[in-house]
Amino acid sequence: MRPEIKTELPGPKAREVIERDGRYVSPAYTRSYPFVMGRGQGSWVWDIDGNRFLDMTAGIAVTTTGHSHPEIVRVISEQASKFLHMAGADFYYENQTLLAEKLAEIAPGAKNRRVFFANSGTEANEAALKLARYHTKRPIYLAFYRAFHGRSFGSLSLTASKAVQRRYYAPMVPQVVHIPFPDPYRPPFGIPAEKLTDTIIDFIENTVFKTVAPPEDVAAFIVEPIQGEGGYVVPPSDFYPKLYDLLKKYDILFIDDEVQAGMGRTGKMFAIEHFGVIPDVLTVAKGIASGLPLGAAIAKTSLMNWEPGSHSSTFGGNPVAIAAALKTIELLENGLVENAEKMGNLLKNGLKEIQKKFEFVGDVRGLGLMIGVDIVKDRETREPDTKLRDRIVYRCFEKGLLVLGAGESVVRWSPSLVITEEEVNVALEIFEDVLKSI
Repeated sequence: MRPEIKTELPGPKAREVIERDGRYVSPAYTRSYPFVMGRGQGSWVWDIDGNRFLDMTAGIAVTTTGHSHPEIVRVISEQASKFLHMAGADFYYENQTLLAEKLAEIAPGAKNRRVFFANSGTEANEAALKLARYHTKRPIYLAFYRAFHGRSFGSLSLTASKAVQRRYYAPMVPQVVHIPFPDPYRPPFGIPAEKLTDTIIDFIENTVFKTVAPPEDVAAFIVEPIQGEGGYVVPPSDFYPKLYDLLKKYDILFIDDEVQAGMGRTGKMFAIEHFGVIPDVLTVAKGIASGLPLGAAIAKTSLMNWEPGSHSSTFGGNPVAIAAALKTIELLENGLVENAEKMGNLLKNGLKEIQKKFEFVGDVRGLGLMIGVDIVKDRETREPDTKLRDRIVYRCFEKGLLVLGAGESVVRWSPSLVITEEEVNVALEIFEDVLKSI
């Protein structure tokens, strides 16, 4: 199967929806191109005018099992016929307990875990932040520059991805300190790549801890194992183990934000497993329920010790979303995680071959099916080329390939984990043709 564009883009039906949308929907939403979803199946989507596209976005890394996987649709329908809601914060229902047991089982480390359910990644991170402060009684959080942890005031205070996300919202939650991220492609302050890990660790301990964030006042350091919105940046392999050791030296909690990188996307169930670290708190959302809204904060039992009423959520742990999550995890464990690793290697290797042909492709990086292609003005200076990246993304849309941007200049590849070798090859062919036309 290949993309099929039957009309001009956007088509007549899509134009009518976009016009109405402009009158009634908040302009805060970012739309990179005028695609109006009609239906989807697996890695393919059709707009409402019948044009067919190959989807390499998965709804921003959400539709883990592809669009409308028949098993996901079945369990959603079965649960919906029983009951839609019963407020799991106030009542019991079995599938919420089953999912908590399953998340405790698959999270890195021992099984003695407890789970707080939310509706989104932002809410999961808010729960983790509140839990850290409740447990430690400490006021300070550490996070990275270019991190993205959400848009509510607590999570936004730790987010440092783009200025537009924070503009006009000050004051933020106080006592947040940001640290340069160990980016191997664009090392902060020109640090040599081989010294990147040790320099950042030394900076935290001997500058940050001694000047603005006394370690005995730091509750937690929240990290994305791979920076997502910041540009799909993978840190050096030794960084998180050394950071973890530093945090444990001062009894600081390690919060692992797996909202985008987790649930099999990187070829392991959780991306932190690539680094051999067992986090104190792990947060998930996006791909956990194949498209239904669900988030979770998973913490060691000894840590999640807050009293009833300390935190809650009316809709968190919705039974229909949980049914989808249980089936999603089953599918992940029965081949999709392995497929993410295999297809991810195929996709990344193909993109690296394309990189050799175009000077403006500065870097290809990522793990599994979380891959970024960095578009630059100059390979030597590595200066980001945002405008060219945006032209590439739009031209891909016109050719029937859906991709999105991340960071300043990255083309983000985050397809569903059901993607096939044939579909990867089609995507690579279209992408190369687009770069040639650009």
